[in-house]
Amino acid sequence: MPDEAIISLRGVTKRFGSHTVLEDITFDVPKGRITAILGPSGTGKSVLLKNIIGLLRPEAGEIWVDGENIVGMREKDLYRVRRKFGVLFQDGALFGSMSLYDNIAFPLREHTKKRDKEIRSIVHEKAGLVGLLDHLKKTPGEVSGGMKKRAGLARALVLDPEIVLFDEPDSGLDPVRVAYLDELVVNVQRETGATFFIITHNIPSVMRTAEYMGVLYQAGLVQFASREEMRTTDNPIIKQFLSGRARGPIGMDEMAPDGSAVEEELEAQEAARFGDEDEPEIMTV
Repeated sequence: MPDEAIISLRGVTKRFGSHTVLEDITFDVPKGRITAILGPSGTGKSVLLKNIIGLLRPEAGEIWVDGENIVGMREKDLYRVRRKFGVLFQDGALFGSMSLYDNIAFPLREHTKKRDKEIRSIVHEKAGLVGLLDHLKKTPGEVSGGMKKRAGLARALVLDPEIVLFDEPDSGLDPVRVAYLDELVVNVQRETGATFFIITHNIPSVMRTAEYMGVLYQAGLVQFASREEMRTTDNPIIKQFLSGRARGPIGMDEMAPDGSAVEEELEAQEAARFGDEDEPEIMTV
C-alpha cells in the first residue's frame, strides 16, 4: 500500500449465533484517499462498517483507527475515537421536524460549546461546499432525495472529521443524481483532504470515485487493491461482480436467507440500544 493507513483491519471475524458474517478480514484503508468496499447483498458490508465505528464488536481480530485498536476499548475511549468519524447514512437520517440548517448544526450544538455566530459560519461553509446555501430554511420533507444526501454529507463534515463513512450513499437516487453525488464526493474529498470510506454495491459509482476497493463474498474478503488492479484482475468472483454478469461463481439466492436474518437481528439490536433508527444518537459523530 503506497499510503499511510488510517484504518487497519487484522483478522476480523464477526458472528451472529452460528452464522459467520465476516471471517478473517484484513486490509488497510489509505489515509486521505477514497476507498470502497463492495459485494453482493447480504455479504456483511454494513456489518463491517458498524464494526469499524464500534457499534458492533468482532469475535476475533483487531481494528486500528489512527493508531488505536478499538476492539475491547472502553466506552469512554471509544466515544473519543468516534469523534474522528463523520457518517452519511443511507437515507441521510435527517430529523424531519428540523430545517436543513438545524440538521447540519446539530452535531455542533451537541458536541461543542461554540456560539451561535460561529455555528452559523460553519454551517454556511459546509452547506456551500455541497451546494445547499439556498435551501437551508427548508425541512427534509420539502427537498429532493439528492438534497437530503447533500445535507447529510454537510452534517457529516461539520466537526471536520478525519474519516467520513458512507453507507450506501446512492440508495434511492436515480442514475443522474448518483453521477452528481459521485462528482460531489470526489470534489469534497479533495477540498477537505479527509479519508472517505464507502460501502456500496454500485459498480459505476465506485469506478468514478474510489481509488482503492475491496470485494466481500461468502463472509471473506476476495481481494483488496487499487482500482486499476481490480479492473485487470483474473479473479472470477471479482470479474463477475464488476461486470454484472449472471454467469459465474456468485449465485442469485446464495446469500439471501442468512443475510436477511442477520440484517433483521442487527436492526433489532440497534433499536434496543439506540432507539428509533430514524433519529439515532450515534449520527452525531
